[in-house]
Order: sequence, then structure tokens, then C-alpha cells
Amino acid sequence: MMLTLRPARPADLGAVEALLAAADLPRQGVADHLPYFLVAEREGALVAAAGLELYGTSALLRSVVVNENQKGKGVGAELVQRLVERAGADGLEALFLLTTTAADYFPRFGFVRIDRAALPPELHASEELRGACPASAVVMCRVMRRQPSPFVSGK
Repeated sequence: MMLTLRPARPADLGAVEALLAAADLPRQGVADHLPYFLVAEREGALVAAAGLELYGTSALLRSVVVNENQKGKGVGAELVQRLVERAGADGLEALFLLTTTAADYFPRFGFVRIDRAALPPELHASEELRGACPASAVVMCRVMRRQPSPFVSGK
């Protein structure tokens, strides 16, 4: 039973949305960002998905979902790690996420809790921030590359 990770295709939208619905996760905006999703497939069936919403030099990691019978096998972790690597390779400066149930899961990937007010303004275009995800969700950030300090001169 080999697991295959691959970029999502347009034909995967229904299966991704079904996984999200089964996990009671927001589906709004997924279709618009499907080209930045990865999926995991086992025996021809989608068993996990995760995606990025790109906003300038930042991205929102969203919709990390694993089918109930695949949980605990590292599938979600592999998807998250690959998306973090992709974000770094694409030159993004920071990844953000919102979660109501997995705040203890994401620190292993370098995410730390931040105040919602610290989110870059461009992320507010996301359906997740416009109501798909509750205001009570934990906000987390992973800085992808170190920014130059305004207090250190170039000398």
C-alpha cells in the first residue's frame, strides 16, 4: 500500500473538499488555491491534503487534513514539511496558519504562536480570516528567512 504525494489537480477538488468536510474544516477558498495544494494518495484514493494561500512574500498554510484511518502514520507531517520546503524554495519570508485544534502540532515545524493583530494586512484577503475560521483560532507564524535588523548597519 504505497503512499504517493503529489500536487493537487483540478479533478481532486471534490475529494479534498470531502476530506475537509469530514474533519469539520473550512472549504471556502480551496478551489481558488488548489494549484498550491499537495495531496496524499493511497491505492487511488486521496487520504490527505494541505495547501498554501500565497499573499506577496507570505503564505497561509491551510487545510492540513488527514483521513481518519491514516492518522498517526506521518502523512500530515510529510505534507506540511514539503509545503514548508516549497515556501522556502519560492523565497517566501513567512508562513502563517490558523488552528482551533492543532496548536500543539505545528511547533515541530518551526511555528510559534503570535497575536492575530500581527498578521500581515494582505492575509486578510483570505477566506480563512474573513470568517471561515473562527476569531478564537490560534494564529501561528514560521519565519522562513531572517530579516535584516534595522539596528545593524551594513558596515
